[in-house]
Amino acid sequence: MISAAVNADARSMPELLLVANKLSKRFGGLQALSDVSFSICKGDIYGLIGPNGAGKTTLFNVLTSLYVPESGSCNFMGHQLTRLKPHEIAVVGLARTFQNIRLFGNLSAIENVMIGRHIRTRAGLWGAITRNKRTRAEEAAIERRAQELLDYVGIGHRSNDVAQSLPYGDQRRLEIARALATEPTLLALDEPAAGMNASETLVLRRLIEKIRGDGVTVLLIEHDMKLVMGLCNRVLVLEYGKVLAEGKPVDVQRNPKVIEAYLGAGAADHAPVKVPASNPLAQDQASGAAAAGQNNKDMQ
Repeated sequence: MISAAVNADARSMPELLLVANKLSKRFGGLQALSDVSFSICKGDIYGLIGPNGAGKTTLFNVLTSLYVPESGSCNFMGHQLTRLKPHEIAVVGLARTFQNIRLFGNLSAIENVMIGRHIRTRAGLWGAITRNKRTRAEEAAIERRAQELLDYVGIGHRSNDVAQSLPYGDQRRLEIARALATEPTLLALDEPAAGMNASETLVLRRLIEKIRGDGVTVLLIEHDMKLVMGLCNRVLVLEYGKVLAEGKPVDVQRNPKVIEAYLGAGAADHAPVKVPASNPLAQDQASGAAAAGQNNKDMQ
């Protein structure tokens, strides 16, 4: 009876996908990350927020081996990410997009996605030279899958358009399609809603929900607090490279330290339980008590 109960509890526990332990990164005299620890469970949409300069993108870059940490570890499905190269991290199942769009601007949308797909293919140098039947069949399969992914993110009708000619929102979705082409288990999105209008952001939200619904866990850096708090089931807050808070969105919004970080010193004494739905990072954090008071009125 006890054994059955233990097994039921084990089945109900969320499966850990990524565990970061005391990650630290320094650039000269600047401590960009300091003992950052957190975990992401399978099926999460995990939000990463914080004021500008908090270390969010640095953390992304450490997780994907663009930066090597001074100390700490990061285990992803049994793989120690800090020991892998960026392309090896993509192979084990962690894909990312970038804060600044990084597409092959002179290539078509479908060619951009096909490039992302090549880490899951088998044809090598000999196949590329001889163009044998197997290689041709694989290339056709890559193209078909690339078109499916463009359809999936909603820009299938732009597959032959040059990437740099696409509208901004479509370029963002193209980056996501290219990342999905690697067949990730965890998809890390660095400010995907940056520069989007309200309707584009709504389309993005639905896409992220669909991605998670199809079995891909999502790690999201975003400044749009309305998007983060309405989409993520857990949120990590960084400030000056340190963990300020972590938990469910409703708990993070009530945290006095988070309110102070976004609205300024003393704001927590007067702020209600929610941070502004609009982007608080666009506000003047050092504007003084009068600005903080105005923000509090806006929240009521």
